[in-house]
Amino acid sequence: MKIAIDGPAGSGKSTIAQKLANLLKINYLNSGALYRIIGYYLNEKKVDPKDSKNIENILEKLNIEIKNNRYFLDEKDITTTIKDSKIGDLASLYSQNNIIRKKVNEIIKKIAEKDSIVVDGRDIGTVVLPDSDVKIYLTASLEERAKRRWNEEKEEKGNISFNDILEEIKSRDYNDSNRSIAPLKPARDAIIIDTTNLSIEEVLQKVLKIVEKRGIYGD
Repeated sequence: MKIAIDGPAGSGKSTIAQKLANLLKINYLNSGALYRIIGYYLNEKKVDPKDSKNIENILEKLNIEIKNNRYFLDEKDITTTIKDSKIGDLASLYSQNNIIRKKVNEIIKKIAEKDSIVVDGRDIGTVVLPDSDVKIYLTASLEERAKRRWNEEKEEKGNISFNDILEEIKSRDYNDSNRSIAPLKPARDAIIIDTTNLSIEEVLQKVLKIVEKRGIYGD
């Protein structure tokens, strides 16, 4: 069983994907976390995003593990570290390199071959798992997505500028939608849900109905 949930930053895809996986009692994978880990790691090593040869050599030795929905880099838990919005910008920057996209896609495909899974990202239904049983594309207005991210950041860091968050998401949208490799867009057979005026529970129920119509149920 493969379920792909794509969408831009702040659309709610990670929250919905995780809740859906819990309800269906199957695995959940956040593809964005993999890009964040790699972006964080390469930036720490001062590796240029366009230095494909160096990146390829480094990624061959990179040890990423996922245990109980937590992410480990060389056995160090960096789940909290990679949630920072600046790490998200690094993920967007480095993800434009095809070597990195290939590595992330390999990780996801290997997991999906062995286990039933819900994966969220930006090109899961279009590129990574085009044979997914269900493809969902979540979206929302720019202002609503910025508001959600702003509220998250405020809880963790205190006084954060809404306009800064708005500009970050606007920039991320542009980069993700205009990159030459696997740009952000709905799969042709994806069901699009606008979450702007919906609660998390309302979105979850809509997604569950779609899954049930396809004859997919949890344990």
